[in-house]
Amino acid sequence: MNGNTGAPERKLVRRGSIHIEYIAHGSGPLVVLLPSLGRGAQDFDGIRERLAPSCRVLTPQPRGIGASQGLMAGVTLHDYAGDIALVIENEGGGPAIIGGHAFGNFVARTTATDRPDLVRGVALLAATHVWPVPPDVRESIMKSSDLSLPDIERIEHLKRAFFSPRSDPTVWLSGWYPVVKKMQREATDATPQEEWWQAGHVPILDVQPEDDVMIPPESASRYRDELGERVSIVCIPDAGHALLPEQPEAVALAMLGFLKQLSVHA
Repeated sequence: MNGNTGAPERKLVRRGSIHIEYIAHGSGPLVVLLPSLGRGAQDFDGIRERLAPSCRVLTPQPRGIGASQGLMAGVTLHDYAGDIALVIENEGGGPAIIGGHAFGNFVARTTATDRPDLVRGVALLAATHVWPVPPDVRESIMKSSDLSLPDIERIEHLKRAFFSPRSDPTVWLSGWYPVVKKMQREATDATPQEEWWQAGHVPILDVQPEDDVMIPPESASRYRDELGERVSIVCIPDAGHALLPEQPEAVALAMLGFLKQLSVHA
């Protein structure tokens, strides 16, 4: 991964009352990276820097974070997909590879379903393989970002839901946006799963953290079993559902491999 990437550019695209802020870095084929539930684009900083020598990486902020704004209630995943389509169109229309981390993969798949003209592939970064999420894990997902709880309690919830036993969960004590998280959960509940689950018809990369409690071994082939040969799987050791702060180099390499795969078959 060598090359002159230039400086990251902060950009803002507007359509009516919707404003979406994003960082653009590098040049070449478009790769868009979408963060997890209640978290911002900064989670991808280390990965963006690793990808930028090989492609143009876009990291949009969800509504309610930074300068991104739009309706914060009564929205669905289709509204979020429209935000991402707006960013891709602002960069020339792609088509782009969209990598969605955890909740972000819901938006990535919805974008591929709604706007197949703008998407050439979807990378599921720590996608949830069990549905519904087990109650104890769901509780920890919610409490890990509850800023009213003491740090020592939140760390235990972060360990349970997000991190490998060999990782430091304290890196995620900050970076949470509770209002955004609430809106995103409501948008997911308001969108029938069958409207986005299959990610249209594009190739899919399923990046599985080895210690992700939401990908038990018996479910590892779930998406490939359901969606067939358009799904390829990469397993990343020493990582849990958080994935990005744990193994940024491995995530970047998986994304570059997917980009190469799609370029060969273009």
